[in-house]
Formats: sequence, structure tokens, C-alpha cells
Amino acid sequence: MNRLLLVIASFLLIIQHVYTMSVDIEPGESDCYFEDLEVGERLTISYEVNEGGNLDIDFWLSDPNEAIVLSTVRTTADTHTYFARVEGRHIYCFSNEFSTVSDKRIAFNVHENFQKVHDSVKETTDPLEKELAELADSIFAVKAQQEYIVYRERQHRDTAESTNSRVKWWSMAQLGLLSSVCLWQVYYLKRFFEVKRAV
Repeated sequence: MNRLLLVIASFLLIIQHVYTMSVDIEPGESDCYFEDLEVGERLTISYEVNEGGNLDIDFWLSDPNEAIVLSTVRTTADTHTYFARVEGRHIYCFSNEFSTVSDKRIAFNVHENFQKVHDSVKETTDPLEKELAELADSIFAVKAQQEYIVYRERQHRDTAESTNSRVKWWSMAQLGLLSSVCLWQVYYLKRFFEVKRAV
């Protein structure tokens, strides 16, 4: 019974927050968010630009001392994992400051895993409980990734349906134009030969 309670307690100690957001960033603007982390906690951020311009965005993550610990320039999609070395507020930003015309729509997923607590559970338990803790961590990571993939699939499906609708209407417009040209040519040729016969 004590072993079962210990296993349940280990699962409860492995706290993981996952949330998915979508934001629109105006040209010349940046959008920043923050997470309060303790030393040893893991923060994973996945993002993808869904709409706007060349589908690229700047990203950076800074620690409480305002030192930039991660950064990428003009990427379409990426995943960053960071283990906090300093306790405090960590700020991550998406920047569209290099663009002067197009808005950018970004979908991002944040996985905050309290790895420090997880490590302390690993150190004080037997091998079976260590394996269970690692398995739980892997399951949470897979679940978070699946949620992100579902969101991306929904965005891509909307884009595909919009494209299909535009292709349908363009095809109908082409068919109407082609029919009009054919009717005009028949009429013109008919009138041309009628004039020839009259002469």
C-alpha cells in the first residue's frame, strides 16, 4: 500500500503545464510572454508561423538578468528546450520588427516541466519508480506534441479548404470566360461568312 501511495505521489509531483496559443503580430511589432522558473526547471517552446509574408519570425528567450539565452532569426517553425540556470521570470518574445507590410500569425505551444521536482523523485525512489517517473514524463511530452500537431493539422486543413474554394471559383470563372469566347467566335465567324455570301 505504501509503495502504491509513493508511486501516486511521484506522479502528482511531476507537474506539467501545456497550453497552445495563436497570436497575430503586426508589422514592426513584437509580442512577449513570461514564465516564472526555478533553477533546474525545463521550458520547451514550439512555434510555427501559419500566415503572413514569407512565414518567418524572430524568436528569443531571456533570463531574469535580461541575458538572451536562446534566439533564432527569421524561422518558420522551431522547437527550443531550456533548463533554467537562474530562478525568476524568463521572457520569450516573437518579433515581426523586420517586416514593414505583412502581419504574421503564429501558433505556439509551451511545455513547462518542473524537472527539479522530478529529479528529486528519481533520486529518492527505487528503479521501478524511476522508470515510472521517466515514463510519465515521456507520456506528457507525447501528449503535448499531439496537441500541437492537432492544432497544426486544423490550421493546415483550413488553409487547404480555402485554397480549394479559390481554385473552384477560379475554374468556374475560366469556364465562363472560355464559353463566352467560344460563343463570340461562333457568332463572329457566322457573321463573317454571311457577309461573304452576300458579296
